Amino acid sequence: MTDIRVVIVDDHQIVRDGLQSLLGALDGLSVIGTAADGVDALHVVDETVPDVVVMDIQMPRLDGIEATRRITARHPATRVVMLTMNEDDDTILSAIRAGASGYLLKGSGAEEVHHAVCAAAAGGMVFGASLAGRVAAYFSGATARAAEAPEPFPDLTERERSVLHLLAAGRSNDAIAAELYVSEKTVRNAVSAIYAKLHAAGRAEAIIKAREAGYGQG
Repeated sequence: MTDIRVVIVDDHQIVRDGLQSLLGALDGLSVIGTAADGVDALHVVDETVPDVVVMDIQMPRLDGIEATRRITARHPATRVVMLTMNEDDDTILSAIRAGASGYLLKGSGAEEVHHAVCAAAAGGMVFGASLAGRVAAYFSGATARAAEAPEPFPDLTERERSVLHLLAAGRSNDAIAAELYVSEKTVRNAVSAIYAKLHAAGRAEAIIKAREAGYGQG
C-alpha cells in the first residue's frame, strides 16, 4: 500500500520539525515537504501535489484559511487538515467553507492526528473530540435553517453564484477569472447577468444586495 503523502505548513520551525518527526514515524504516512507560511505552501503543494496538507491558520503573508481555499481550488484531490490553537466557531466554520477536511487543536495526540490524516486522505471529514459536537450542532442547525429559508436569488446559475460570492468579497473581474479558471469574458458575461437578475444598477448595488443575502462572507 502506498504511503499517504503529507505536506506540513506552520510558521514555527520547532512545530514543523516536531510534526515532521511525529508524522514521519507513523505507519502509512510520508512527509514530502514543509512550508513556513501560506505563500510557501502554495508553491510546495503545486510542486508535490500531496494527498494531505496539515495546515496552521495564523501565519504571515497568507493565512491558512485563504491558503486552504486556493489549494483546494487548484488541487481538488488534495485534502487539508487544520492543526491550530484557534478554536472559535467562526474560524472553524471559515476553514470548513474554505475546503478543509478536518480541524484539530494543537496538543492532539499522535493517534488522533494519524486518524485525521488517514480519514481526510480517504475522502472523509474529521474534527477533534472537543470540536466534533459543536460542528455537528452547527450543521444540524444549518440544515434546519436551510429547510426554512429559500435560496436567495433562485434565478442565478451555479456559475453566476460562484462569481457573485467573489464579487461580494471584493474581487476584481481579473481576480475572479483567475480563481475560477475561466476567461475574463466569461466573468463579464456572468456579472452582466447578475446585474439583470438582481435588478442592480451596477457593481456597488449588486455587492450590497449580495452581502445582505450572506454572499462573500467566510
